[in-house]
Amino acid sequence: MSEKVLMKGNEALGEAAIRANCQCFFGYPITPQTELAAYMSRRMPQVGRVFLQAESEIAAINMVYGAAGTGVRVMTSSSSPGISLKAEGISYIAGSELPCVIVNIVRGGPGLGGIQPAQSDYFQATKGGAHGDFNMPVYAPASIQEMVDLVQEAFDVADIYRTPCMIMGDGMLGQMMEPVEFKERAGRPLPEKEWAAAGLGNRKVHNVINSLHLNPEELEKHNNKLQAKYQLIKEREVRYETYNCEESCDIILVAYGTTARICRNTIKMAEAKGIKVGLIRPITLWPFPVEAFEKTINNTFYGYLSVEMSCGQMVQDVRLAVNGRNQVDFYGRSGGMVPRPQDILEKIEAIVEKKQCDEQGRAV
Repeated sequence: MSEKVLMKGNEALGEAAIRANCQCFFGYPITPQTELAAYMSRRMPQVGRVFLQAESEIAAINMVYGAAGTGVRVMTSSSSPGISLKAEGISYIAGSELPCVIVNIVRGGPGLGGIQPAQSDYFQATKGGAHGDFNMPVYAPASIQEMVDLVQEAFDVADIYRTPCMIMGDGMLGQMMEPVEFKERAGRPLPEKEWAAAGLGNRKVHNVINSLHLNPEELEKHNNKLQAKYQLIKEREVRYETYNCEESCDIILVAYGTTARICRNTIKMAEAKGIKVGLIRPITLWPFPVEAFEKTINNTFYGYLSVEMSCGQMVQDVRLAVNGRNQVDFYGRSGGMVPRPQDILEKIEAIVEKKQCDEQGRAV
């Protein structure tokens, strides 16, 4: 049995990638993810693998494209503005159906913003993140242990579906330290990479990897193939956690990552005041766990409260999932400000009070 070790989130991510058989890492320094690249610069050569600090984020993502095309496991990481620079390359990778893992340790924005934690890249990650009709699985860990566990999952899903996968954590998760255990995992059954451009082998025709389709009928056919794959991912790869939602709740919070941990403290504080609060924690941001709302829609009286470190992004998916069947409210902080349990509780109390006043008004 493996022992727990105290590690910083960024460094634990790197070690987890190595243990998941990542063969190449290409990156560029940017706070608050720089320790991940620094860790890989030390460890990858020690285990006979490739680390390269590219001259830019644009160069790094195109190196990922090239390495992924040979069939090896490859990863890159950055923080918000750096992911924006990688956007064109990510679209090319998705269009070429290449597996890879992309880590985004999110900082406040827009623009250069600041280096404090945020969740304001939700739209960028879940709505494609670049040009064209594509999606990619996006994982949102809430602890360093979960970040470690999701690395293997992300690499496996990338290989199974031939798609880029993103692990999206906020700057707090990247910088904080927690005990982690690197569990032995067999991984999921994976298909052979017969598509890879890794030499002719026994084939008579070279594999060509390309995202260029100048014939519109051919491009539409390719898009339809991608959409069928994304539908399969929606059916098979949704992950979420519910807490305190089994019985009737006054209100259900919806939060991911660090914010979900803060919400758990709010739930305890609310219980002390006689307010029953549940929590839906999406683990996959795409595909979004609509099923969690179908299961709880009749279990909440005052509806749902989306809590985010943003100006309101995931709340749109919450509203789509609820589809007008109950009330959806929002509470968020932005620019690197972190919600406090007391602030969330005050928002809950305001929602409850308003609903009670409305009901009294109708009764009169």
